[in-house]
Amino acid sequence: MRVLPTSREYKVPLASLVARWNSQSLARQFLFAGGVVAICAMVVVGYFVSSLIENAVTRNSAATTALYVDSVIAPLLPDMQTTQALDDSITRALDETLGQGALGKRLFSFRLWRSDGTILYSSDKNLSGKQFPLSDDLRTAFTGRMAARFNRIDDVESEAERDSDKPLLQIYNPVLQPWSGKVVAVSEFFEVAHDFEWSLNRARLLSWVMVATFTMTFFALLSIIVLRGSRTIDSQRKALSDRIGELSALLRQNEALRARVQRATQRATSLNESYLRRIGADLHDGPAQLVAYASLRLDSQTLTDPRTPAEEREASLTKIKVSLDDAMAEIRGICSGLMLPHIETDSLADLLKRAVLAHEQRTGVSVELSLNKRPASLSTSAKICIYRFVQEALNNGYRHAGGIGQKVAQTSENGLIIIEVMDKGHGFSMSDVSPQKLGLAGLRDRVESLGGVFHLRSSSRGTIVRMSLNIAEMEQA
Repeated sequence: MRVLPTSREYKVPLASLVARWNSQSLARQFLFAGGVVAICAMVVVGYFVSSLIENAVTRNSAATTALYVDSVIAPLLPDMQTTQALDDSITRALDETLGQGALGKRLFSFRLWRSDGTILYSSDKNLSGKQFPLSDDLRTAFTGRMAARFNRIDDVESEAERDSDKPLLQIYNPVLQPWSGKVVAVSEFFEVAHDFEWSLNRARLLSWVMVATFTMTFFALLSIIVLRGSRTIDSQRKALSDRIGELSALLRQNEALRARVQRATQRATSLNESYLRRIGADLHDGPAQLVAYASLRLDSQTLTDPRTPAEEREASLTKIKVSLDDAMAEIRGICSGLMLPHIETDSLADLLKRAVLAHEQRTGVSVELSLNKRPASLSTSAKICIYRFVQEALNNGYRHAGGIGQKVAQTSENGLIIIEVMDKGHGFSMSDVSPQKLGLAGLRDRVESLGGVFHLRSSSRGTIVRMSLNIAEMEQA
């Protein structure tokens, strides 16, 4: 039993064909659909035009032949309105006329019809006197209009003509009564039409060539216009796709930057609090202890007892002064670390030299400085970030690596400004670095808040802390 496909099985290939069609470019869709329409239009128009030409040529040629034959045969015929049969003399005259000369070579056969379907005369003697049903062309001729057809012989009585394998022009010409113009008979004759066949084929060929040329030219012009429009649409679509890709990439970058800035902002409060605690600890462990020591010395019995010798009193006051001087020096040191002198007017080179010099003066450690391809100008926020980065990285290197082989290097490449602070200490394990480490967390947040990149690498041969800022992006911002 044969199983018919279901509607769903029909829908699947149809949907596949529609999807494949929609995936083609507009130019290909037009070339395919327009080509099919153009070919169909060319066939229809060509057939219609060639049919019109064939009918016109056939009628013109048949009219010429009919006029010629009528001029030869009409004088031989009797009064056909009263004649029911042709006598032997008229038959012989017709035989002689139709069988000799140019007319004999031109006509293949000849018949004379009466209105009831009886053949009064035929060049084929077997058909004379026989009666046949009237064909459509015969009826047309009996109404007074000539009828003609070429190589389309389907009459019952025309078996010899169908078997002749010759190009025959079949003509039905009404025979009119001279004084009344009434149709009294119809002459049917078959003309051997070799020249007519050649002319008709030539006319058909020319008509098809003209129709095909016009159709293809029109389709080619439309195709050129559509191809240009399709290329424009494709180029605009590609440009739009590229633009969307660029915007998508920028959006992803902005999202990443926003996330980084958000993380930095979220840690800003805790980091600021940690900075304040560290400053408080520095003040408490340093200047506060020295001031407390001086305060205790001022309340000591040595200074309050009038009997204390002047020498002891002088020595005690000297110690108090030294303690207060040390406290003031530490307070100034803390303040100098918090303040950024000349940050707006200094160039990048001057800023790096100032940070390195301050570190050398405070720690007594020598730091190598390398400068290369310095940018013409930097924003104040970038300068502050770089100064604090170098300051904190050098302090970390001094505290954890003893300041061994410390070096600061600045380079610029591909629109990026790169700062590296390195040392040759024993290094540390990256797994030991927690997000709560104040110094490293502060450095990372400072750099990432400006859209930069922070990188830390440490091994047994030393530590490298690296930051990079995109100058162009910062200028646009």
